[in-house]
Order: sequence, then structure tokens, then C-alpha cells
Amino acid sequence: MTRGTGRTFDSLAERPYADVLIIGGGINGLATFRDLAMQGVDVVLVERDDFVSGASAASSHMIHGGIRYLENGEFRLVHEAVTERNDLLRIAPHYVRPLQTTIPIFSTFSGVLSAPLRFLRHGGGAHTERGAALIKIGLVIYDSFSRGGGRVPRHAFRGRKRSLRELPELNPDIKYTATYWDASLHDPERLAIDVLRDGRDAGVDTARAANYTAAVGVEQGRVVLRDMVSGRDVAFAASVVINASGPWTDLTNEALGHATRYMGGTKGSHIVVDNPALLAATGGRELFFENEDGRIVLIYPIKGRVLVGTTDLEHDMADPIVCTEAEVDYFIDLIAQVLPKIPVDRSQIVYRFSGVRPLPGHGDLAPGFVSRDYRIEATPLAGADATVLSLVGGKWTTFRASAEHLADRALELLAQPRRRTTKGVAIGGGKGFPTTERARQQWISGHADGLPADRVGTLLDRYGTVATSVIRAIADDPDDRMLDHVPGFTTAELRFLAETEDVVHLDDLLMRRTSIAFVGGATEAAAAEIAATVAPVLEWDDARVESEVARGLRAVHAADPSWAGATAASR
Repeated sequence: MTRGTGRTFDSLAERPYADVLIIGGGINGLATFRDLAMQGVDVVLVERDDFVSGASAASSHMIHGGIRYLENGEFRLVHEAVTERNDLLRIAPHYVRPLQTTIPIFSTFSGVLSAPLRFLRHGGGAHTERGAALIKIGLVIYDSFSRGGGRVPRHAFRGRKRSLRELPELNPDIKYTATYWDASLHDPERLAIDVLRDGRDAGVDTARAANYTAAVGVEQGRVVLRDMVSGRDVAFAASVVINASGPWTDLTNEALGHATRYMGGTKGSHIVVDNPALLAATGGRELFFENEDGRIVLIYPIKGRVLVGTTDLEHDMADPIVCTEAEVDYFIDLIAQVLPKIPVDRSQIVYRFSGVRPLPGHGDLAPGFVSRDYRIEATPLAGADATVLSLVGGKWTTFRASAEHLADRALELLAQPRRRTTKGVAIGGGKGFPTTERARQQWISGHADGLPADRVGTLLDRYGTVATSVIRAIADDPDDRMLDHVPGFTTAELRFLAETEDVVHLDDLLMRRTSIAFVGGATEAAAAEIAATVAPVLEWDDARVESEVARGLRAVHAADPSWAGATAASR
């Protein structure tokens, strides 16, 4: 079976050794893979499921400095996150774009005295709403971190009348709004695929990556890797093992023969709503605010839908990771608090997703006060003269920086110098991406290859400048046609993704190579049409097509316990 570019389990079996083995194909593992490949290191990455299918697939689709972490005293993290946000706006402009964010405020001085106590007590004591004065202090500090390289405007405060003129559907009880800028991440999974591609391109002969490949144990100092498709095992040798498996870090270390208790992740869920009135009420901005219980929540327009999230709940990794009905009630209630004139109900939810944040163990500390910073822990690999480096923590915004720290630790263990920095190096389709309308039109006219301009523009938006390869594949396919049940996608486009981007199962396409599931487009008819479209390049027979459709629909609805087809086994 063809899998991606051919750098699959077979290549690991043929050459079962590398300087560095990375376990975990989320954004932090992939970014470390890219960094080490750029240093010329012989590096292998394996992921038990599909790339970027775990915690990294459950993000709020934002690249942000983390203004609320200031209250936790995490100034180092906020400064690094703002710096990385600004850099990502430069190096990944195809997916990372400035996002105007507005905070509705219902009091003036509330929280000014309690905030220091909340910091000292780590979130203990009665909750007190954050008022305008406290938010103003935070935004002044936040803006200061962008000096000397800021890529977004500074914050602004508005009184009630002007706030309601700008956003008339807001709760009329507001006293102020504060508006500042962060960045949106339109397609996190596609950005991750770009990072993976960059790593492979940087190390043509020395960088290998395989999805659906699990680290299941250690034998005589070698990590046992299992192909989750065929069931084959290979004993793999490496001088450095990097555990980047996120909330599963402790489970991975247990399989590697050294039990740890580093992790204590919390669950965050989101819903995606198709409600034109709600979309219009946002005015194109993210609404970022504090719920009555003290949780920070968001209402965020994206891809013609509205993303609503997120929760912050303790979670046992042995339990299913689902968006419960109680969480849905919570989201609907919070929308009503801020936009009371906009009716929202369950029938408008087109997608639910849920994930566990890779946070450190935190005992009795309140979830909102658990550090979002990261650290690296070193342990020996059982029975081998090798070191396991475990990443504890990490988030989308700081993926490049955390990968740089991991790579530096690995290079130190290998006694190899760093050849180059990854800072400022464009990612994937961000290379040469046109950032003005004039440049965009020039790019479209120069790369049309016989396709209509609007179609080329859509592909540029989806893939950045990597769209040149997609355009070429479409132009070379005489049988290309628009799909009947998936608006905006053609057969040649999906076959190209399936053939070149490590697609093994249908849900890889529905949920991670495209945003079809995210916008609510993964209907049964659409799944069947897509499976039939890619069957020839993935060598699926009729029985496999049928099983992939069933599997794909289960995966799309895995976070939705109310789905009619849900079963315990499918989750």
C-alpha cells in the first residue's frame, strides 16, 4: 500500500537506527523533527495515529500571547509567546493572520484587589470578575512585549455607547470593551503538514517520518516500533529518544521502561456553529471574555462558522475524550450572556471536538492556574546508553521555540553544533506567499495553468504557495471534476492529497488534510464520494471503501456522545 511519499514503516525496517527518534507527531514533535533535519541530524519521527491527530488537533485555532497568563505571573511565557506570534505572522502568513479581539467588560474596578490574592493562592478563594482597570493594566503590559518588532496594533478601550455602535448585539449591560490584537490560525492541521514537509525536504536522506507507527516497548536497549496497519514490529536503535507525545507522555515513558508522573492535562472542548446571525454579530472579531465561573471563553468567527470554546476540566486519560452535553449547555449559556439577542440551539452545531492539554501535574492547583509553560525532563532509556528527553507542556503558539530547546538538548547529547536557526525561516506554503491584494492577483495570474482565477485563489488560500503542486496535479488530470457532495473540492485535488500526504484512512482526509469535517461537510454522502474518489490511488477495494466510510464517520463524530452512530468502541 502506498503511504505518502514512501518514507514509511518499510524504511524504518530497512534501516532500524537513527541519531534521534521522536515519538509523537503533534506540532511539537513535528517542529522538533524539522529543526533537527535542518541541522543535518539523522532523525526519525513516529506517530501512533495520524500526524497531528491528538492534542494538537483540538486547538482553539489561535496563535496568541496568552494575556490571561499574566495573572499567573508567567511573564517569561507571555513574552516568548508574543515574540513567537509576531514571528509566525511573518513566516506562516498563509495560515496565521492578525485577529482583532474584543473583551466585553461589565465592571470598572472589580478584581484589582483580588487579582494579587488569586496569584498568591493559585486560584483559590471566591472568584471575582476582572474589571476594566485590571484588564487595562494587563493590556498595557501585553502591548509592551510587542515593542521593537510588533506586528499588530496596540489595544484600545471603548465606552458603552461606542462599543454598542460597533457591536450592536452585545449585552447592553456592558460598561466598556477592550480591543486588542492576537492572531488566528486558520488551518492548524495543514500548518503541521507543512512543518512535516519542510523537515523531510531539509533531510532528504536523513529525515524519516511514519504515521500509524507506535512505540510499544523496549528490547535490549532498542525501542520496539509497531506498524499499526500491518502489525509488524521492528527494534529501533537511537542515541536520543524525544518523547513528544503530549498528554500521553507518561504512558510513553512507561512503555520505554521508566515510569514517570509528569502530566496532569485538562480537557478542553469546542463546538462549531452554523448560525449566520451569530456570525454577523461578531463583526469579524473574536469575543474573548470571562464567564461567571471565572473561565476564559471565546466566540470566534472562522471559515463561515462560529467556533465556541473552551472548557478547562480535569481529565483521566483512561476516559473517552468527548464534548459532553453539559459542556454544550455551558457554551450555549455563555453565548446568551454576551449576545443575548442571538438564539442558538443544538441543531446549529455542525462539529464538536475535544482534547486534553499537555499540562504538567498540578495536584490541587486550580486548572486555570496550571502553568502553560513547558520544560524538558531527561531519563535513561531502559537497557541502553541512550537518553529520553520528555517535553512536559507546550502549546501551538510556542511550537518553534520549544522545538528549538528540544533540538538544542539533543544536539548537546550528540556533541553536534547547531548549524542554523529556525527563527525567521518561512514554513511551507508561507514561502513567497503574497500578502497584499496586488501581489495576490499577480500570483494567481502567474500560476493559473489554465484554471479559473477564482479556483486558483481558493487553492492559494488553502495551501499557500504549496498550491503550485496542487494546481499542476489538477491541470494534468483530464478526469478532474467538482465533487457533488463536497462544495469547492475536486477529484484531482483530493487524489493528490491522498497520494502525497501520508493518508492511510478516510478520516485523515476529512479531518486533517482538509477542513471538511470542521465546517460540517463530512456527511455520509460526502464521505462515500470522497472514499470512492481516492480509492484508486490508495488501492482500496469496495469492501475497504465501505469500512473507511464507516470509520471516517465515527472519527468525525467521536467527540459527540449524542451522535446516532456513536458506540463505546468507536470512541
